[in-house]
Amino acid sequence: MYKIIVLDIDGTLTNSEKKITPRTKEAILDIQKRGMKAVIASGRPTCGVMPLARELELEKYGSFILSYNGGRIINCGTGEAVFSRDLPNGALDKAYSIAGELGAELITYRGDEIISEVERNEFMELEARINGMSVKTVRSIPEFVDFAVPKCLLLGDGDSMGRAEPILRERMGEGVNVFRSEPFFLEVMPEGVDKAKSLSRLLEHLGMSRNEMIACGDGFNDLTMIRFAGLGVAMENAQQAVKDAADFVTRSNNHDGIEYVIRRFMTA
Repeated sequence: MYKIIVLDIDGTLTNSEKKITPRTKEAILDIQKRGMKAVIASGRPTCGVMPLARELELEKYGSFILSYNGGRIINCGTGEAVFSRDLPNGALDKAYSIAGELGAELITYRGDEIISEVERNEFMELEARINGMSVKTVRSIPEFVDFAVPKCLLLGDGDSMGRAEPILRERMGEGVNVFRSEPFFLEVMPEGVDKAKSLSRLLEHLGMSRNEMIACGDGFNDLTMIRFAGLGVAMENAQQAVKDAADFVTRSNNHDGIEYVIRRFMTA
């Protein structure tokens, strides 16, 4: 019944050491050899997803990645961008202004670089380390960025980002989507872009239905795809809201929860 599995990265595909375990890797390679598709769907930038895509041999089997929470859909076999959407004009400047009023740092992206006004910030350094990206420090983000960007992030501790989220969502208005992907990451994305909407685009591209799809995740930005998929799966380590939305709760990311889903629902 299920022919495609969609995997968030952090807390889902990878364990607490940010690694894919051998058993999980073997299971994903096995279904691709059988003609099924594996998709990595992440809020990470494209360059932060590709090393894991290569490890899972997605290019060999013509599988896909969704980066920037669905702002990009890439066919790993051809390198083709099946879908791409950037922030509308003026959105970055507006988010930057609001971030300044709230006392939050803002970052954005260019290729394999994080664009920032500060050299040191624990949350920015985490983002750079996870994605293998360099940081370009600039005097003024609005003055430096004269190119389209896929998203921007406000950074701060969980309490301050929790207070900032409704303010940013109200003041940014139409044309963007605001949500927290982590307690300390408040994302500003183009409107009409989330994991579920981009997976719908991908399924249309592949001529498949959502009933053939399993989607696995652990965080708030996984909720839309978990509700959308034929089988929505939450990790045992997922946020409670994600577990409540899921059709099935699997083992944790440290106990091969993805391998368990594949063996139970795709190769049994």
